Amino acid sequence: MNLQTSFLTPPFGFSLFYLKGVAPNGVTTRDIYRGVMPFIAIQIAVLASILMFPEFYGM
Repeated sequence: MNLQTSFLTPPFGFSLFYLKGVAPNGVTTRDIYRGVMPFIAIQIAVLASILMFPEFYGM
């Protein structure tokens, strides 16, 4: 989960650069960053729940 979150967040955000490569010309990098913010928030919430309740995840 942590690795997937790193692919969507700056400074690297490799998945975002791949998406920018296939996006139409009118879509800016800023638009892409704004669009993934809800997904990043969900991933951070799940990552926090994994850390707080590892017994539910078989750890």
